[in-house]
Amino acid sequence: MNAYTKPSSGPDSTFGLSKAARDLHWLLSNLVDEVPGVRSVAVVSSDGLLLLSSDPSSADSVQDDDDHDGPKGSSADLATIVSGLGALTSGAAKLMDGGGVKQTMIAMDEGSLFVMSISDGSVLGVHAAPDCDMSVVAYHMALFVGRAGHVLTPELRSELRQSMERDQ
Repeated sequence: MNAYTKPSSGPDSTFGLSKAARDLHWLLSNLVDEVPGVRSVAVVSSDGLLLLSSDPSSADSVQDDDDHDGPKGSSADLATIVSGLGALTSGAAKLMDGGGVKQTMIAMDEGSLFVMSISDGSVLGVHAAPDCDMSVVAYHMALFVGRAGHVLTPELRSELRQSMERDQ
């Protein structure tokens, strides 16, 4: 398990969900668990609603080392940032006749933020440690997007939204 996050996709949060929703939870858990340096992850719908996330606000999500706490704020905060960046970069690309935005990356002193388009305006956001291998994070995000994009139907987005609301 990544020291920064505890995915909210455990047995309790996936109980009663469709196979497609459980598969997306599994993909998210895999992204968090398998990619070194990933602190938190959010999947956000085109209208800015949190669909799926790791849980950085969990009491188990803070590493013992006080110098490397997870991100401040909740999954909803990450979703808001990811949604805003997705909209901002899409608007910029449109103004510049640049086509669709594939990925946005922000490198900060104490971490990195990646935003990647999924489908229908939905986006995947990843907050990672400053020493993460950016190419590995981007690669695994692309794998997630490739696997999730074709199953993220309006029905599944609705189911995921309801699941997030129920878990709060």
